[in-house]
Order: sequence, then structure tokens, then C-alpha cells
Amino acid sequence: MKRQLMKTRGYMLAAVAAISYGTNPLFALPLYEAGMNAASVLFYRYMVAVMLMGLFMMWRGKNIMLSLKDFPMMLGLGVLFAMSSLLLYESYNHMDVGIASTMLFVYPVMVALIMWAVYRQRLSAMTILSLAMSLGGIMLLYSPGEGTHVSVTGIIMVMLSSLSYAIYMVAVNKSRLKSLSAEALTFYSMLFGTPVFLVRLDFGAQLQWVPEGWLPWACVIGIAVFPTIISLLAMAVAIHDIGSVPVAVMGALEPITGIAFGVLLFGEILTPRSISGIILILLSVTIIILSRPLTSFIRSTVMNRLKRNWKR
Repeated sequence: MKRQLMKTRGYMLAAVAAISYGTNPLFALPLYEAGMNAASVLFYRYMVAVMLMGLFMMWRGKNIMLSLKDFPMMLGLGVLFAMSSLLLYESYNHMDVGIASTMLFVYPVMVALIMWAVYRQRLSAMTILSLAMSLGGIMLLYSPGEGTHVSVTGIIMVMLSSLSYAIYMVAVNKSRLKSLSAEALTFYSMLFGTPVFLVRLDFGAQLQWVPEGWLPWACVIGIAVFPTIISLLAMAVAIHDIGSVPVAVMGALEPITGIAFGVLLFGEILTPRSISGIILILLSVTIIILSRPLTSFIRSTVMNRLKRNWKR
């Protein structure tokens, strides 16, 4: 019973992680429109998230000390996660945002391959099917327009971003850091990732100030809380509960969140192609959640019936 409750919590938090991460454009786009560059937005996103998370942990009385043994691994994970964000944002300078965001979702496949190649985790037929369906759904959500721009540099950046994210997800599940609390893991991931953006900003020389007004600061706080703190916290717990591969597949809910905001807030129109993509993604998520019951049903009911018919 306890194990089943953990799995239920894991799938729910994986959905929360994906949906909250999908709010990124909602807070980032107004900051870009106000004239801020991507590296500055990322720096404020991580810095404010670290401050808020630190205050929250102190208020809760949480121990935020990190042992010397865990320091090198945690430093590497923080840099890895920050590089994933930075490489994706930098790829937008070399290719269309839609293509880059679509290509990023090869990371569930990378997670599955790493778990199979390094840790010998067997991939079930249901997992492979859900991976294929989620990738197909993501491809349907992207509609290339005229003059679509793609470059080799951009492709390499997106692939490295996906790989960095995949390694982070696997390390959270399989390294010694698995014993860290979700709060500590999230806090140090952001803390050690923040200097990456300072280096990209020429050690602060190219850092842009947040524009005046309540909206830019509201967006900075929003991007620090929802797609950063909440998403990372939920993902850390979900990976502990159900593993890296199911959480990665559930990440396909992220672009659906973006589409929902586009329809509800910006008056965008759903096309038959995008509706088909959404249905495929939702089916893939349903399959990964119900993979064990479905497998048991197929083995016990369908296969037994086929055996009886064969004997006849």
C-alpha cells in the first residue's frame, strides 16, 4: 500500500513538475520584450530562486549544510543543470525557437538509453511505446513556417542541452545525492548553477538590470518560483518515487502547458494537427502511468485467451 501511494504521489508530482516548467514563456517573454537578454533573465531566475529557497529552508528549520563528500558531485550537477538552460537559450540565436524547443524533447529517449546502457534497466514494451508516442506528439505540436531557420551549431547546442538535462535526471536518481532531501538538492542545484550565467555575462559586465515597474519584477519572481523552485522540487521527489524514465516521459506535458496559456491568454487557435499532438502526448502519459496494470492485463487476459484459442 505504501509503495502504491508513493507511485501515485510520484506521477502527480511529475505532472506538477512538467506543468510548472511549462510556465517559463509566460514569465520570460515579457522580460525579453522589455529588452533583457537571455543570460540576464536566467541569472535573475536562479539568483532569486536561491534566495527564496534559502529563506524557506531557514524558516522551516531545515539543515542546509552539505558534506564535503557530496560537494564535488553537487557542484557538477548544478553546473550541468545551468548549462542545460544556457545552451537551450543560446540555441535560439542559431535556429527557430519552435524547432529548438521541439528537439529538446529527445531527452526522455536519452534518459531511457542511459538507464539501459549504464544501469542495465530493462525497457518494457509499454515504455518504448510511450516514448515513441510522446515524441510523435511533440513533433505534431510544432508547425514549421516559411523561412524556417536551422543550423548545425544550433542543433549541437540543443542536443548538448538535452544530454545535460538527461544526465542530471539520472544522477538525481542513481548517485549518492539520492539521499539528499528534495529541498537541499534543489537549493544547491540552483546555487552552484548561478555562477555559470555570471561567466556568460562576462562576470557581470553585461548583466542587465531588471526594468522599472511592477510587471518585470513580478515576472522575475514568477519565473523563480514556478518553473524553477516548484518544478525542481517536484521533479526531485517524483524521480525518487517512480524513477527517471517515467518522469522524463511525463515531461511531455510541458509544451501542452505552453499551448494552453497561448489559447487562454493570447487568443491562439488550436489546429487539428496540434489537437492530434496533444492527444498523442496524453495517451503516452496514460500508458506510462498504467504500464504495469496494462502489462498484467495483457499477460493474464489477452495472452491466456490466445493460448486457449491456439490449443483449439
